[in-house]
Amino acid sequence: MRILAVHMFLGFLLWAPYQCLECPFGCECFAVTRTVKCVSKDLLTVPQSIPGYSRTVIITGNNIHQTAPDSFTQLENVTNIILSNNRITEMASHSFSALINLRFLDLSGNQLALIHPEALSIPGSPLQELNLSHSLYNLTALTDLTTALRWGGLTGLLRLNLSGNRLALLPPGMFSHLPNLQQLFLANNSLVAVYSGTFSGMNRLEVLDLTYNAFRTFRDDALQELEKLGNIRILLGNNPYTCSCDIHNFVTWLNESRAQVDVDSVRCASPRALTNTQLRGLGVQVIGCVSPVPEEVAGLTLETSYVFLGLVLGFVGMVFLFVLYLNRNGMKKWINEMRDACRDILEGYHYRYEIDSDPRLRHISVANRGCRTQGHSALALPPQMPSDTCIVQVPIDTQVKQVKTSPPVNL
Repeated sequence: MRILAVHMFLGFLLWAPYQCLECPFGCECFAVTRTVKCVSKDLLTVPQSIPGYSRTVIITGNNIHQTAPDSFTQLENVTNIILSNNRITEMASHSFSALINLRFLDLSGNQLALIHPEALSIPGSPLQELNLSHSLYNLTALTDLTTALRWGGLTGLLRLNLSGNRLALLPPGMFSHLPNLQQLFLANNSLVAVYSGTFSGMNRLEVLDLTYNAFRTFRDDALQELEKLGNIRILLGNNPYTCSCDIHNFVTWLNESRAQVDVDSVRCASPRALTNTQLRGLGVQVIGCVSPVPEEVAGLTLETSYVFLGLVLGFVGMVFLFVLYLNRNGMKKWINEMRDACRDILEGYHYRYEIDSDPRLRHISVANRGCRTQGHSALALPPQMPSDTCIVQVPIDTQVKQVKTSPPVNL
């Protein structure tokens, strides 16, 4: 064994200088582990002289702004590439197509603003793990990534990390072209809702991480979407849940779902009285969501009907008063006319009463009573007046006049 160890050591010493000649300038090459490291060397492009024996390439902390189709040529043996924190803003088409054995790709900590639809396309779909945490620059990059996941042919991808990208929404069907995905990490984003179809096509998912987002509750369509994932591990902790009546269905789902949820971390953030209270097992009385009994529902309906009827009557009354207000001058004139007419009628009755009650007028002849004019009544004449004289009653606003006729002519 000692002899074998000595031979191996001597072989390494003899082989190392040759390998060092192939190592890119400013990088470190390790033949035993088949690793190349280019850390914080202010590189502007990916080194072109990476040894062919390399299996792990670590290029971090540089100023590489773009990955081009020729960035990784003749590196068929590479299985792991780490390109984190290089300020990469653009991934060109087929940037990694030469890496036919690539299993792990780390692009975290970059500033990706432009991603070509075929940037992640690799023949044979060997990629199993993709780390894009803290790497998307804006919403346009998210749209480009969605297209790249669709056109990249990543049917073998098992693990995808999109944490820390300030994502506010996930396009429906974004992961539908990743049929074998088992772990999806979406922590430390700004997600507020899960929409129908967000996780469609993910039949083999095992872990879904939604911690440290902005969820206040989950609506019915979101709960149905999570329930479709089946018996998987779903991490929902450390979100600002509002424990009001709107969260009742979510609490029910936590109590009944077959998913493995980190219930110990799912706690209320508001109101203050329920801060840090676990949602699981939270009663409807505690969150102020008590379902009324049927009698109370019927009483509430009846009271609502009364209120509605009162509002209608009040509205009709307001319209009536408004109409009266608009016709106030006409109404005033009509009231005055009615008052004058009533007064005339009462004075007429009073005058007739005085005449009928006077004993001096009881002997008025029937003939004299027949003396009338159109629209007026003739009164009986006193004995001293001529027989052809009549007293005529005129309207109240006129005077009683004595009408005389010419004396009769003797023939």
